[in-house]
Amino acid sequence: MSTLTIATRESRLAMWQAEHVQALLTQRGHQVSLLGMTTLGDQILDRALSKVGGKGLFVKELEVALQAGQADLAVHSLKDVPMELPEGFALACVMEREDPRDAFVSNHYADLASLPQGAVVGTSSLRRMALLRALRPDLKIEPLRGNLDTRLRKLDEGLYAAIVLAAAGLKRLGLGERIRATFEPSEMLPAAGQGALGIEVRSERQDVIDALAPLAHHTSWLAVSAERAVSRCMGGSCSMPLAAYATLAGDTLTIDAAWGDPDGKLALVQVRASAAVSDLASATALGERVAAELRAGVLAHGGTVLVADAAPGQA
Repeated sequence: MSTLTIATRESRLAMWQAEHVQALLTQRGHQVSLLGMTTLGDQILDRALSKVGGKGLFVKELEVALQAGQADLAVHSLKDVPMELPEGFALACVMEREDPRDAFVSNHYADLASLPQGAVVGTSSLRRMALLRALRPDLKIEPLRGNLDTRLRKLDEGLYAAIVLAAAGLKRLGLGERIRATFEPSEMLPAAGQGALGIEVRSERQDVIDALAPLAHHTSWLAVSAERAVSRCMGGSCSMPLAAYATLAGDTLTIDAAWGDPDGKLALVQVRASAAVSDLASATALGERVAAELRAGVLAHGGTVLVADAAPGQA
């Protein structure tokens, strides 16, 4: 048994996630403390992440704490973790996934179909923008940044007719009653890793990796490895309107992926593929194959993609 420190953002949701991991490790006999930190992503709220550095803004300070030995592990919402980790860092554990779906949140309307023509919907996710425009091209999509409580407050102040959030975050904070409807993946495909928690460590810390092993959920890890491979091979980031969602039935993994134009000028490109998988490498390989098909479809429709290194690796 060991003494461990968890680096975490200080938002209410991030603290819930860190405290959840802390409780699970404490049950296994470890002594665990939290190191709360404010990241650049939490500080810059007036610009879209895609304009100021992307997902890495939420993890950089935590990685600095790991590097300096101030913390032993960092707990992240996996969809906020860049597809390529810096040298010397590893994704040591993926925990059992919560609800991966997107949630429709509104004080006056029951679902997306109920919104009047031209209604204002809040989201800063290019993926959600593209998929919302594919479903309701008449809507007005406006930026929405800030932590979960801030986003709900802006809705309650009447700035939006509805907002779209990850269902997992609302449920984890006991705010499930704010969900008016959930989008099935067939309507709005989730982001890679949405609903899953990932734990990052220094790659040489085998002691911490061993301590985290009982928390890992194999099925969730296989699915998100495939999803993150799609995103990585597409050059995925906050500036990429990309969705990827995988499900496992027996030993068969099925991935759905979609690329959309956030301006709504190009058709939505969608790909589905299935294969038998047994480990992270085979799940990643399937994700890479889907990315190649998706990239070809995007280019055929006149879109542009960043071609990333498609070398296999642990997602």
